[in-house]
Amino acid sequence: METITIKMEDKLLNEIDQKLEFHRYSTRTEFIRDAIREKLSELEKDEILKNLALLKGSSKRKTSDTQLHAARDKAIEMLEKKINIK
Repeated sequence: METITIKMEDKLLNEIDQKLEFHRYSTRTEFIRDAIREKLSELEKDEILKNLALLKGSSKRKTSDTQLHAARDKAIEMLEKKINIK
């Protein structure tokens, strides 16, 4: 594990100190590590959501209910042949 040094305003440190006991953190370090993990997770989630938003509507092809039913029926037929049903 590597050690880093950060500078914080007294007001922010006081706020962290007030939250430590209430949220059952034993040290400032533990609190800050947890906050960093949470922020990294949030950023990763945001990236995934942005990628999903790019995919939404990317297919210009419209599929009708009839086509969906036909595809389902064909998939079932292929599965039945594969496992020798019917």
